[in-house]
Amino acid sequence: MKLSLLSPTFAICRLDPIDAIPVWALTGSFFTITRTDEELSIVCEEAVIDPEHGMTHIKIEPGWRCLKLQGPIPFATTGVIASLTTALANAGISVSPIATYDTDYLFVKDERLQDAIAALERAGNSVEK
Repeated sequence: MKLSLLSPTFAICRLDPIDAIPVWALTGSFFTITRTDEELSIVCEEAVIDPEHGMTHIKIEPGWRCLKLQGPIPFATTGVIASLTTALANAGISVSPIATYDTDYLFVKDERLQDAIAALERAGNSVEK
C-alpha cells in the first residue's frame, strides 16, 4: 500500500452531543464530524480550533498526524485497514482510523510518527513524507 503524510498537525475534539457544530470545525484542509447520542466528535487541523467561543466543556486531544492511503479503495477490497493497523499494533502504536468514500486515513500521535512510518514500511508499505 502507498500512503502519504499530510502536513498539518490535527486534533481530535469531543463536544456534548447537543452542541452546535462550531464554525471553526468547518475550515482547514481536512475535517470530519461525527455526531452520536453520546458525543459530537470533530477531527480537524489543530491550528483552526477556537475553544473560546462558549465551549468551555470541549475536550481536545492535540498532536495527531495523518497518513493518507492512496486511493480510491473499492468497497469490495478487504483487509486494508486491518493490515495497516496490525503493523502499527505490533509496534505498540495507537491509531485512530477514519474512512471516507474514496480512501482511508490513519491518525497517529506526532511523537510516534517516525515509529509508525518505520512499522508500516517494515510491513511492505511505502510512505511519502
